[in-house]
Amino acid sequence: MLEIYRLYAVSHSLFAGRARSYMIKQRIPFKELSSGHESFKHEILPLGKKPTIPTLATPDGTVVRDGAEIIEYFEGISGYQSHPSTPKQNIVSLLFDVIGAEGLLRAAMHYRWNFPETNLDFLLEHFMHVQRDMPGKDEKCQRMMDRMRHVAQLWGVNETTMPVVEAHYCDVLDALDAHFFTMPYLLGGKPCIGDYGMIAPLFAHLGRDPYPLKLMQDRAIKVYRWVERMNRPDQDAPEFFYATDDWLVEDEVPETLFSVLKVIAEDFVPETLAQAEVINDWLANNAPEPGAPVDRMMAPARFELRGQTLEGVSAPYRFYLLQRVQDALDALSGEDRASVLAMLEQCDMRSIVEARLTRRIRFNDNEEVWL
Repeated sequence: MLEIYRLYAVSHSLFAGRARSYMIKQRIPFKELSSGHESFKHEILPLGKKPTIPTLATPDGTVVRDGAEIIEYFEGISGYQSHPSTPKQNIVSLLFDVIGAEGLLRAAMHYRWNFPETNLDFLLEHFMHVQRDMPGKDEKCQRMMDRMRHVAQLWGVNETTMPVVEAHYCDVLDALDAHFFTMPYLLGGKPCIGDYGMIAPLFAHLGRDPYPLKLMQDRAIKVYRWVERMNRPDQDAPEFFYATDDWLVEDEVPETLFSVLKVIAEDFVPETLAQAEVINDWLANNAPEPGAPVDRMMAPARFELRGQTLEGVSAPYRFYLLQRVQDALDALSGEDRASVLAMLEQCDMRSIVEARLTRRIRFNDNEEVWL
């Protein structure tokens, strides 16, 4: 009998898009259920610990919460086939995973919630369908949407900062579009972990909500094709007549990706450094016990983007993912390490190596905890 996994998610969820894309691409048989499904509350939540999505239920009853953890669960079974084995490609793949899950959240939140004249009916339809058909459904839906609007504000987008946030995102789109003109995925003919990280914001919210979807289709059709491609089980690259079905050979990282990383580095690097300082100060003052749960959002950090001061919440989860980049780098030596550091220097990401928390984070029994 074919084993069917259950993926608890909603179609408009940013983080759910990451796990869903992976399961589609890996041809893992699954049924997607809403987080409003009765089984989520009674069967899944006691094991998942937090009411977040995506959450996976395996045929043997195992529950895995968080998109990155779901992917690593399957990667462990498959022999980590989505992780490039060569040093530069592996670091780039892991770095794009962090950027997708955390580095584009500001743009994703802005383009979802700050264009109600275009997006509101679409969002209302989707948020309504998360709720079970019970008394008070409309009020509960509005409370959920109001809560998400508030979260969006915490990323520091306001009337003053909107122009620079939008200009930067459009430059990211342009750089990505130039890259996907040359190849189907980030590193060649098949997706890597970095592709799955990037699909999170670039499907939902930025490649699905009406306002940013039109922007992507009008400005970056190659990015839009990649979004389509990442949600199909086959390679879906007929326009690339000579595409292979593997990553680039000899650990090549294309120059077009350097250009993407240089644009992203403009806000990702200073924000990451600023967040590290805020969180390390909190760790020094609070000294949480080993095993204590990690908050997803902490005090705001200030940084500069193109001469504009932005202030957004600090997110320890960013550093949980960044640990993977840093651990991979720490495992290298000699020419491999030197070549990776030179690559990071070339794309203005070198200082990310030093953006470390004084305490490590790990997932333990479906919860992020301090070590």
